[in-house]
Amino acid sequence: MKFLKKIFVLLITLVGFVLIIALFVKKDYNVSRSIEINRVSSEVFHYIRYLKNQESFAVWQSKDSNVKISYTGTDGTEGAIYKWDSDVEDVGAGEQEIMKIDENERIEFELRFTRPMEMTGQAFFTTEELDSPGGKTKVTWGFEGSSPWPWNILFLFIDMENELGPELQEGLDNLKKVLETKD
Repeated sequence: MKFLKKIFVLLITLVGFVLIIALFVKKDYNVSRSIEINRVSSEVFHYIRYLKNQESFAVWQSKDSNVKISYTGTDGTEGAIYKWDSDVEDVGAGEQEIMKIDENERIEFELRFTRPMEMTGQAFFTTEELDSPGGKTKVTWGFEGSSPWPWNILFLFIDMENELGPELQEGLDNLKKVLETKD
């Protein structure tokens, strides 16, 4: 009985220690990448506003050829939703909804992940016309979110910049190829 009591005290102490550490760990993350595309801003914006077009450049769809995809609402407008469901852990399941569109400037999305873990985050695209003959646009793709205490302790082990950054950049590189070869 004494042994069990010591184990219990040790477990309570460890849990308390983790909860105290979590008080000092950041709760928010913000990851973004940018690229310059040789197209006028209005053309780029018109392309990225449609959720279905993400299939041609976002890397997550390419991780599972059997991913189940569905759309509701009018694509390219506020309230449109893209849903996915995959058995591949890196893809998981969830939905992305267009929350706000500032024409030719910014599109905001809410991401609601249901698997492998429940989480909600924000994503966005911005476009900025660059002064260049023939048209050039700076596109920024970003993700923002937070993890409530005590789950923010996971940020000690997960670097969102390293997790999402390369995938955002690869997606933007794909977007550049798609738009610069498009007639």
